[in-house]
Amino acid sequence: MKNTLRQVFHSPKFVIGFSIFALILLTVIIYPLVVIADPLEMVGNGNFFKPGTYVSVKDAVEGTHYTLNIDVQSGSLDNKISADDKNDMKDWLVKYGGVAEADVDVNDVESLISLWETHYSPDAEQKGILASKKKYYVRLNNNLKGILEDNDLIIARENSETGELEQASTIASKEFVNTKDVANRRTFILGTDNFGRDVLTELLDATKTSLRVGLIAGVVATLIGLFLGLLSGYLGGLVDNIITFVTNLFTVIPSFILLILISYSVGQAARGVNLVATIIGLTSWTWTTRSVRSQVISLRNRDHVNLSKLSGHSMMRIVLTDILPYIASYVVMAFILQISSGILAEAQLSMLGLGPSTSTTATLGLMMNWANLYAAPLNGSWWAYFPVVIMIALISFSLNLMNTGLDQIFNPQLRD
Repeated sequence: MKNTLRQVFHSPKFVIGFSIFALILLTVIIYPLVVIADPLEMVGNGNFFKPGTYVSVKDAVEGTHYTLNIDVQSGSLDNKISADDKNDMKDWLVKYGGVAEADVDVNDVESLISLWETHYSPDAEQKGILASKKKYYVRLNNNLKGILEDNDLIIARENSETGELEQASTIASKEFVNTKDVANRRTFILGTDNFGRDVLTELLDATKTSLRVGLIAGVVATLIGLFLGLLSGYLGGLVDNIITFVTNLFTVIPSFILLILISYSVGQAARGVNLVATIIGLTSWTWTTRSVRSQVISLRNRDHVNLSKLSGHSMMRIVLTDILPYIASYVVMAFILQISSGILAEAQLSMLGLGPSTSTTATLGLMMNWANLYAAPLNGSWWAYFPVVIMIALISFSLNLMNTGLDQIFNPQLRD
C-alpha cells in the first residue's frame, strides 16, 4: 500500500490535478469560516453590480473632506464618454463639421468635446446619414452640454418648519474622502448577480453543493457498476447474459436523455439536491459495469482464485479478497470520472431548468441558469457567469488529470 501511494504521488499529472482539487476544496471549506455571510443574501436591489468596493454616499458626503490638487476632469470625461461615442464624434466632425482629420484626437477628450461644441449643429447638412443616426447625434449633443463646466455640487436639506430646501453645503470637484473614514462599505470581489447576491460567496457555496452532487452521483454509479460488474464477470452464464443485455440497453439509450426524462417526471417540487444527484448516479453506471466485468473475467480463472475455490471459500470471500483488490485501482479511477461526470450532468440539467429546485442553496449549474435567464452575457455582466465556467473547468480538469495520472501508473501499456 505504501509503495502504491509513493508511486501515485510521484506522478506529475496526479500531483498537479490533486493540488488543484485540494486547493478548491480547502477554499470552499475555509472561506465560510473566515467570511460569515449568507451566500444567498440579497444585498443589491436586483441588478448586476460590477466588481469593486461600494461605499455609502451619505457617509461620504457627511464625512471629512480633503482637497487634493488632482486633475479630476479628464478622468470624469473618460468615464462619461465611451470609445464608440468618441469615434462617432470624430466621424461627424470630419464629414460634416469641416474639421481636418489630423486635428481630431479621440484620446484628448477635452479637446474633442471643445471641437464638438464649436462645430456641431443639428441643422448642418448631413448627406447620406440615416435619420436614426441624426437622432443619435442629437442625444449625444444633449448629454455633452455643460460637461466641461466645473461647477460645485450643492447639498440641500429640507427645512422642518417651512418644508423648503435650503443649501447646507457645497462639494467641489477636487474634494475627496478617505474610504477608511466611511463606516458603511462593502467589497464585492466578483460583483453581484441579478438578485443582488455576492457572486464570490455564492460561487464557493455553489461549488460545495456541486461537489456534493458529484460525490453522491459518483458513489451511487460506482456501487451499482461495481456490484453488477463483479456479479456478471464472476458468475458468467445466464446471469452474465442478462446483466450484459441490460447494460448494453442502457448504453445504447443516451444517458442524458434518460436523465432529462426522469428529472422531468419527478416534478419540480420534489427535485432536491440529493435526489438530483441520485438520479444522475442511477443513469451513469454502465461504463463502470462494463469496465469491472472485463477485469473480473480476466481474473476469475487465475491460479489464486482457483485455489480459493478448491479450498471451499465462499463466493463473497473470493470476490472480496482475491478479485476486488486487483481491480481497486480501476474502481478508484471510475469513481473519479463519475464525480466529474456528475458535476457536468447537474450543470447541463440546470441549464435546461431541470436541476435542483431550491431557494436555500445554489449549484454551479443554477448560477449559469440564472445568469443566462437574466441575460448576463448580453449586457456585459461577465462576472455573473465567467467565474462559474472557470470553476467547472478547473474541477473537471483536476479530476481528469488525476485519473490520467492513475491510469499511467496502473495501466501496464501506459506505464513509463
